[in-house]
Amino acid sequence: MQPLRPRKNTLALLAACLSSLMFGLEISSVPAILPALEHLLHGDFKDMQWVMNAYTIACTTVLMATGTLADRFGRKRVFVVSIALFGITSLLCGLASNMAVLIAGRFLQGASGGAMLICQVAVLSHQFQQGHERVKAFAAWGIIFGIGLGFGPIIGSATVALTGWQWVFLVHAPLALATIALAISGVSESRDPHAQKLDIAGVVTLSLAVFGVAFYITQGADFGFASLPALGIVAASALCLTAFFVAENMSAHPMFDFSVFRIRKFSGALIGSAAMNFSFWPFMIYLPVYFHNALGYDDLHAGLALLAYTLPTLVVPPVAERLAHRYQPGFVIPGGLFTIGLGFMLMRIGSGAEHASWMTMLPGCVIAGVGLGLTNTTVTNTTTGAVSTARAGMASGIDMSARMISLAINIALMGFVLVAGVAASLSRAWSGAQDAAQIHATSAAIAAGHVVALDGKIAHDALVHGFGWVMLYGGVGAWLLAAASFVTFGAMTNPTRSKLEEARAATSAQRTD
Repeated sequence: MQPLRPRKNTLALLAACLSSLMFGLEISSVPAILPALEHLLHGDFKDMQWVMNAYTIACTTVLMATGTLADRFGRKRVFVVSIALFGITSLLCGLASNMAVLIAGRFLQGASGGAMLICQVAVLSHQFQQGHERVKAFAAWGIIFGIGLGFGPIIGSATVALTGWQWVFLVHAPLALATIALAISGVSESRDPHAQKLDIAGVVTLSLAVFGVAFYITQGADFGFASLPALGIVAASALCLTAFFVAENMSAHPMFDFSVFRIRKFSGALIGSAAMNFSFWPFMIYLPVYFHNALGYDDLHAGLALLAYTLPTLVVPPVAERLAHRYQPGFVIPGGLFTIGLGFMLMRIGSGAEHASWMTMLPGCVIAGVGLGLTNTTVTNTTTGAVSTARAGMASGIDMSARMISLAINIALMGFVLVAGVAASLSRAWSGAQDAAQIHATSAAIAAGHVVALDGKIAHDALVHGFGWVMLYGGVGAWLLAAASFVTFGAMTNPTRSKLEEARAATSAQRTD
């Protein structure tokens, strides 16, 4: 039986890598097809935001719960079920005939994708327990995940150009079947005999709070940000967030152990985790709109232009690992965030050039991608390495939740900033000839890339102006969070102090238990 073990491990690794490829593609390939979706399914700007936000919010909802369910009912079983659901929900998305069905499908796809992601880590952790094999397995998994993220834009653009947008989703059905076959053959079943109870109160309250904030930002302009319904949404979101903190502090087995935030190394890295999704990743949703509608590129050329933004994220991480080992994450993570901010500022300059093109955007796109590459894996390794091995799963869950929550909120915020920037330009061009409601409606149409009944140069200049605001928002936000991360790390050069912080946090957790 012993010779079968390497073969089973290889099949399990292939299953984890193929499922990570699917998950990565559904994050980065879909933004490239949003302009086509809006045109063919007659969506508006808010629909575009919800196509992405439904996925991220649903993913956030299941992240922490899936780990508990997998521990209790079997990691292999939950992994196989999540892959099957991902394939089915991908079919639903590909067969959608309108935006409402697509958004609903994306929510279900995000939930199954989040479950699939957590199970990948759990399966690899159990299947590969020896040091050298474990490092190689996780390295292969990370590379494939990165390929999905990095090449997603060109794959999405080429798919639209050659076969139609539906196949960006439909392709996952046969991939899911292949992945299930690999998982059944190679993954060994495992459970945790001491599995904790599902923290239902924590899952529900946090999910409702995030959804409420995203809904307020995205839909608030329709009924007035200061109106009674809008303020009611804000109050309900705040109440849910408060209830989440209360539930986690009262729970014997919380999914968020707040004591880890006392560890500077963990908290500094977590700020970096949120900051990447404050700037780099949400802008990836809107950058195809800029290439399509401000620069006039078709699907394929827009996808090729996007490679400058994503490919550095594949090349730089090995360098980041060496830098973190030599100079400590407390310098590399804030430095990476600063580099992302610098890239955004250069993109802003490039977009405002007299003859703007992918060439004027290239330096900013590349530098922003380099900054992401410096930050991404360093953050994950730092958050999990800052705590004891027994708490690494919980730390990884908090890290992933921070990413998804900040991504969901900033998809909405960047859309709000884009429309506001377009509206400011139109207001100057029209000199008060139109009321605020008309300006907002026209601004949303321009931001979505729809043809509107006004002078083409006015619409183009307004769109470029709006994107200038978005790039400024992303750049300044990345710089502010870089400073916050650097200050939070603080004691990184004092290993003794960091160890004392971990010991205090562990003692606090034991008292809670």
